[in-house]
Amino acid sequence: MEKNIINDPTGETLLDLPSPYQAHQPSGLLHLPRFIAKIKKHLAGELPKSYQRNFTKGFDGFLCLHLKVEPKDVIDCVKSSHSEENLNKSLMELFPKDLRTHEWNRRVVQIGMSDMALEKLKEIKEGLDAGDREDLRSFADVIDFDEQKIT
Repeated sequence: MEKNIINDPTGETLLDLPSPYQAHQPSGLLHLPRFIAKIKKHLAGELPKSYQRNFTKGFDGFLCLHLKVEPKDVIDCVKSSHSEENLNKSLMELFPKDLRTHEWNRRVVQIGMSDMALEKLKEIKEGLDAGDREDLRSFADVIDFDEQKIT
């Protein structure tokens, strides 16, 4: 097994993906570097089955909805880009001029904090043997915990 993959209660877990809290430059959008990294793994046939279920859904899908773009269009940008500079240029051309970055970033930080989501968040934490962790307050926190970015 590769060093950047572990097996845990959620299946194979990648340890080398960016945190959902990492911002993309030049857009400032949280989660976008993570989505790009997952796309690159997908294109290389290296995205574990445990990630494929939510690939282009979940945070990825919410980001695309926010930007009013199709996930396949973001995938096509990654696929056709020959450098980070070229990729960033393609993405910024694809995305709307008004990214509403502050709205999206607030949402990323808060997903899982609503009354409706708290029960699911609790269930996921318990599945990770972290049901007692008060510091894991959002789905982004749980992702970071699962991928060993938070100990």
